[in-house]
Amino acid sequence: MYNSKITGLGYYVPENVVTNNDLKEFMETSDEWIQERTGIKERRWIDPKTGDTTAVMGAKAAKIAIERAGLTKDDIDFIVFATLSPDMYFPGGGVQVQDLLDMPTIGALDVRNQCSGFIYAMSVADQFIKTGMYKNILVIGAENHSGGLEKSTRGRGVTVIFGDGAGAAVLSRTEEKGKGILSSHLHSEGKHAKELVLEGPSTQRWVPEIMENNDPNDTSYYPYMNGQFVFKHAIGRFSEAIVEGLEANNLQKEDIDMLIPHQANLRIAQFIQKKFQLSDDNVYNNIMKYGNTTAASVIIALTEAWEKGKIKDNDLVVLAAFGSGFTWGSVIIRW
Repeated sequence: MYNSKITGLGYYVPENVVTNNDLKEFMETSDEWIQERTGIKERRWIDPKTGDTTAVMGAKAAKIAIERAGLTKDDIDFIVFATLSPDMYFPGGGVQVQDLLDMPTIGALDVRNQCSGFIYAMSVADQFIKTGMYKNILVIGAENHSGGLEKSTRGRGVTVIFGDGAGAAVLSRTEEKGKGILSSHLHSEGKHAKELVLEGPSTQRWVPEIMENNDPNDTSYYPYMNGQFVFKHAIGRFSEAIVEGLEANNLQKEDIDMLIPHQANLRIAQFIQKKFQLSDDNVYNNIMKYGNTTAASVIIALTEAWEKGKIKDNDLVVLAAFGSGFTWGSVIIRW
């Protein structure tokens, strides 16, 4: 059986910076209130005039990752695309990237696991490579949140948190033992699905009902989050996923060289850092600049950390995420 390793990384975020003070133009909030609760100072939102979309941003990040892997688009065997905000209800973003990059008629798979989407996507790609089916897989996490947020005081509890962006990794086959992805661990608990949810559109309220009602007070098309409930479960599940990954590989928390947590809330990341007694050099956070970019957050943070030289050869890197579903998981990597 083969191993899989990351050979290329890339990310793309829109140029349009939206600060906490900018949000005060259309909702009752403050920079202090947002930073105290989330740690976020600013985020990137797509300027519609640029033509950026979820798929377009994913393709831009993918180009960088493929080039850094020393490959061409024709070397990629398969695409795994993670998002909760596809350009279209269907088809998903994977086939759009295949077209945007003018790639051969390779397979494209879409993963809809929200905040843990990139973790799930990496696990799927890893299995395809381990079995020998594919040699180079493009894994993308991309989100356009700004187009679907309720930009008002009513929606501020969610809107202040989310940003747009994309990241990509090329996962390649290796026969080197003990390197690359050591293991991945995935979980879900659907009984809490409605604590972090976007209910519409769905087959319970489909096109005829939507057109007939056209109710301006219908909030089912905006994300809902029970913040305190999600926070409480996140800190527990984050820890469980990390411990599970370490134990599966006979490792200790002291072996972690770099933890890349999903950028949901800086307070969650700080709690996990303290619990595992990790130094600032062993945890990478960038939610302050980008907000929560959901399926893109882990890969954007991983790419930035690598670009800054914070990840070195033979480092133990732990990726972990928790989010809507509830779904959560971890990926353990020997760099």
